[in-house]
Amino acid sequence: MKDNKILKLAFVLLVICAVTAGILGVVNALTAQRIYDMAHAKEFEAYAVVLESSSGYSEVSFDKEAFPTVDSIMSSNDGNGYVVKSTFSGAQGSITMVCGVDNDLKCTGISIIEHSETSGLGAVAAANSAAGDAFRAQFIGQGSDIALSKAGGSIDALAGATITSNAVTGATATSIAAVESVKA
Repeated sequence: MKDNKILKLAFVLLVICAVTAGILGVVNALTAQRIYDMAHAKEFEAYAVVLESSSGYSEVSFDKEAFPTVDSIMSSNDGNGYVVKSTFSGAQGSITMVCGVDNDLKCTGISIIEHSETSGLGAVAAANSAAGDAFRAQFIGQGSDIALSKAGGSIDALAGATITSNAVTGATATSIAAVESVKA
């Protein structure tokens, strides 16, 4: 009698799990394209923030083995520079960022698209706040020799977020080097 009760409960649990999985699958199918479109739009908005181009961007080939953290390099169709998208490790996980690089190999701006950094610390790098804006503004005009101030450079790290600051600074230097390699 007890065995039948256990089997019945196991079967009911199996049915509940199957129905729940089916519902989640349908919701995923219905929303996947919209989520992709929103992420894609956010990425292209970030491109415009770091390097304006009235006629769009075109993808450029590069040596992926030489720059493993670089996801893509886009050339401005206006001829005023490049936008480099990269994904790299931060303090709490991956950070995805775009970096504008002009034809003189200087950073025109950075925009952090996605991150999992600690709120109030590393997340400030991406925040629309005075501290976040000030942090990102430091990168404008910097070249491939960019470094944190404690390493002899001119970038002030975010308070309590040295790992994030160092990662963003390193990714910016890598972005500039990647553009230099495609221009050579």
